Amino acid sequence: MTRRRTHPHLVDINVEIEKLMKTVSTAPLAGYNLAYSPFHKSRLAVACAANYGLVGNGRLREYSYDLHGDLSPHSSFDTQDGLFDLAWSELHENQIVTATGDGSVRLFDTQIPKFPIRAWHEHSREVFGVDWSPTDKTQFATASWDGTVKIWTPDNTHSLLTLPAHDGCVYSAIYSPHQPYCLATCGSDGKLHVWDLRTPQRPATSLAASPTELLSLDWNKYIQGTLATGSVDKSIKVWDIRQATCLNNLHGHDFAVRRVQFSPHVPNLIASASYDMSARVWDTSVNACIHIHDAHTEFVTGVAWSLFDPLVLTTCGWDYKVHLLSLKDLNRPNNMRNISNKR
Repeated sequence: MTRRRTHPHLVDINVEIEKLMKTVSTAPLAGYNLAYSPFHKSRLAVACAANYGLVGNGRLREYSYDLHGDLSPHSSFDTQDGLFDLAWSELHENQIVTATGDGSVRLFDTQIPKFPIRAWHEHSREVFGVDWSPTDKTQFATASWDGTVKIWTPDNTHSLLTLPAHDGCVYSAIYSPHQPYCLATCGSDGKLHVWDLRTPQRPATSLAASPTELLSLDWNKYIQGTLATGSVDKSIKVWDIRQATCLNNLHGHDFAVRRVQFSPHVPNLIASASYDMSARVWDTSVNACIHIHDAHTEFVTGVAWSLFDPLVLTTCGWDYKVHLLSLKDLNRPNNMRNISNKR
């Protein structure tokens, strides 16, 4: 379908934009975040929570999808508390670590049914974020509402390191894709911290990034020292950490930005998920939103680019839906058009 969108924050060009490939239900639990396997193109996992994460159980769902975009359940694990985040292992193709509302961290193997193969209980409040290091593939980090970030390895019964990360809740902790000892964190104090894990006593860099809570962050996979943040103030900002400067300030969402993720294929594309019930794609080279996906009917809490297909984007939300999208032409970066033309 060809449509013409007119919006003050959209590039106004007539273009075939999106084909909704598939919608699947996560009911009776709502999706909180999702992630693609770094090993298999067709595998996707979703972290879910009952009652919008306020109280109740959780579920880890794994799906596989085919060339037609049909999603099929592959494995499922129930937990006694809601799951807020997840990350695939960078070492073992079947392992997924989860962030849980009861303060626990659990490691699942999708080939071993029912129960986690590891569990840790050190955080004193909800664990809201988890990330597996893409450089030092032996470790992962967790972010908690207890104000700390902990570093773990699957084979140790206790955490390796605890960072006194923020005054208040820590919402996200993400490893740099370029430097193995570098970790960025954000939290309810509105600060963006970058840590050198070899000297963890204090942040190597600290920015007052927002007057409100910072809910999400992600590193640019191509430009070293560049990352994006999503905030309760509805903005998405792109930062040069080396110069401690804001490169882009993107506006368009009507409510808080819950999730941001740089494209793993195109350096100037960012996907975002918001409590305004939309997911958006932004082009930092023109400082604009270039697409809005508004098919969800509740908060959109998760967004993930496919790690293998540059034209596939997936979202989840509190409407109990996962949307698998094919972005046919986002009408700008020539580098994205070139990718599309090669397919």
